[in-house]
Amino acid sequence: MMDRKAVVEPPAGSPANPIPLPKSKKLLEAYYAGKRLDSPLGGQLDVLGVREGKTGVGEVLLECNTSSLRYLLKIPKATKAEQAEAKKALAAGDELSCPRHGPEQRLVKSGKSWICSLCGVAYLKT
Repeated sequence: MMDRKAVVEPPAGSPANPIPLPKSKKLLEAYYAGKRLDSPLGGQLDVLGVREGKTGVGEVLLECNTSSLRYLLKIPKATKAEQAEAKKALAAGDELSCPRHGPEQRLVKSGKSWICSLCGVAYLKT
């Protein structure tokens, strides 16, 4: 009989297992405004990458500049009003912009979705 090794999960805060940041309206507002986020362990969080998560949510991978721990900021999916606004803009032939980051941040086409490259949220599927 073969011995099966127990699957060991990488330590919390490692690149393969970032620590989820708590849901906070103030934290999200600061991120949308482009402000530096404070690390839970002191220092600042640096953005390492943004990706579109499952079901239209956004995921921002961050790293603490003092401890090098990795954190994950989940961005809520687009509201029905945000989706309707994007659909209306597309139908009118207007530039699509992120409703959370402002008119200067354009949405980009990724597959069948229009997403914000700063928050990873899918605002429209075509």
